[in-house]
Amino acid sequence: MTAAQEGPAPEPESELPLHEDRLDYTPTARSVTLCRRRAARLITEWGHPDRAGEAALLVSELATNALLHGCMRGRLFRVHLTLTATILRIEVTDPRGERLPGPRVAGADDCYGRGLLIVAQLADRWGVEPRTVGKTVFAELTLRPPDMPMGPHELRAGPTRTPTPR
Repeated sequence: MTAAQEGPAPEPESELPLHEDRLDYTPTARSVTLCRRRAARLITEWGHPDRAGEAALLVSELATNALLHGCMRGRLFRVHLTLTATILRIEVTDPRGERLPGPRVAGADDCYGRGLLIVAQLADRWGVEPRTVGKTVFAELTLRPPDMPMGPHELRAGPTRTPTPR
């Protein structure tokens, strides 16, 4: 049997979904609030309360973009969360595949235009996947063991001081 006949290679165990949630929302501003709160609650329940705020912000930004640029009257948008051992993937799917997102430079007085810049700063990886109808914009957060430093996303209160002996 050749490699082409064997079928797809099995996914590594670390990439198998541990938890998954998928819900469709009406294209209203209230839906952004609902999906943001749902994401924060689920990520906390799934054992990653330290990443719930980041996940909620990513969901909020991607859902807002879908609402503003990707939704059509009478068509829903979908938020899909997938948690593996190493990655939290957030996907937002909307029906407008011809309107691809891209970061832009917002003016100082602009109220909009910074969403994908926020996504790019928070997410370890993000992108767009075309669909037969519409598109999916995704963001991924890499999950690290609790004892591993967070790298560029680590927040620190300032330099640590060791007590000076007297």
